Amino acid sequence: MSQSGAPTQQVSLSQRVHELELMVRVTRRLTSTLDLDRLLQIIIKMAAELVNSESASICLQDRRTGSLVFRAAAGPKSEELLNIQVPIEGSIAGTVFKSRKPLIVQDTESDPRHYGEVDRDIDYATQSILAVPMIFKKRAIGVLEAVNKFNAGRFNQHDVDILSTLAAQAAVAIENVRLVTELQAANVQLAELDRLKSNFISIASHELRTPLGLILGYAGFLRDNASGAATDELDVVLQAATQLQRLIEDMVNLTHLKAGDAELNLGEFNLQDVIGESIKTQQQFAATKRLRIRSSLPPAAIRVRADWEKIAIVLNNLLNNAIKYTPPGGCILVSARPQTGMIAVSVADTGKGIPGHELERIFDRFHQVESHLTRQEGGMGLGLPIARGMVELHGGRIWAESVPGRGSRFTFTLPVLVTDSPSERS
Repeated sequence: MSQSGAPTQQVSLSQRVHELELMVRVTRRLTSTLDLDRLLQIIIKMAAELVNSESASICLQDRRTGSLVFRAAAGPKSEELLNIQVPIEGSIAGTVFKSRKPLIVQDTESDPRHYGEVDRDIDYATQSILAVPMIFKKRAIGVLEAVNKFNAGRFNQHDVDILSTLAAQAAVAIENVRLVTELQAANVQLAELDRLKSNFISIASHELRTPLGLILGYAGFLRDNASGAATDELDVVLQAATQLQRLIEDMVNLTHLKAGDAELNLGEFNLQDVIGESIKTQQQFAATKRLRIRSSLPPAAIRVRADWEKIAIVLNNLLNNAIKYTPPGGCILVSARPQTGMIAVSVADTGKGIPGHELERIFDRFHQVESHLTRQEGGMGLGLPIARGMVELHGGRIWAESVPGRGSRFTFTLPVLVTDSPSERS
């Protein structure tokens, strides 16, 4: 007899080989599906075959109620057994689940732990049971049972060993399927939230454009004809309206990129020209913070075939980002260096820098390095995602490097058309 009270049995070499072959089949089949119901059917059929029993079943713990529930069964009355609850207290399955130890009951009629309600519910006679716990990461998730050994036989220690091995493999497979299912459900929810967010952006940007255009036009007219204190007040109105216009344009660009309908209006031009124009556009904004914007560009013209407007958006977003996060008195450097068949353009600042774990996430939509409750700078976290989308449309890539407390460098690449005559840059 074994320590568990199960009789021992000599197993022939041919039987061992047969069981090993079955276990190999089990391992292969347990990894062949991500459908939980199908997986459970595979397990119970293998369980009944391995220990030569009339039927087998699986009880899994319901995470909401804590009770055990029949989730799969093979053999007579198997369909009627599904979803019947088994109490933790006063049942063989509950005893095994709590103790996390196998249990053999050779005669269920004489064992008070047998929960006879199930037999009565499905009109079935359970005579003997071998139950083993299903354990995942030291936590019991359910119980695997083999019922009624064929030919009035008795379950033995060898049956315990082989069914326990199957239960261990099955527990891992079940939890993996559960995890994948939960991830898929979470992805569906995220996709729906993403769709709702995109719809909101599209509607909001469309509805805001017309009234904002009227505000800008009227405020500009008043500013041109104002004098004294009214001039400064109207400057504030125009600045706020311009910032809102920039946010709306960001939302529109993001919507087009997300929908995949953003198109390139390609043309050949000198990259130094668009860089110079973007620097000029941002100079006034930089001056309000006492920042200097410098450029370090190759003397030879950099000819590219690209969409001028979209490259300007990339540069303006990177410069705007650098200006926002660089303290007064700092410096911003725009540079370009040739690579094999490409040109790499960088915007470096002397700002607060970005933590290493944030360097990839900053290109995610709406992501802010600082908490939205405590951050001091404005914006919606759209500039960098839009810049990435525009660069990738051109077949380039964009990345960030940073040393917290010392500054950041954002670099993007574009295919180079040809390099020709020198170009004077200041």
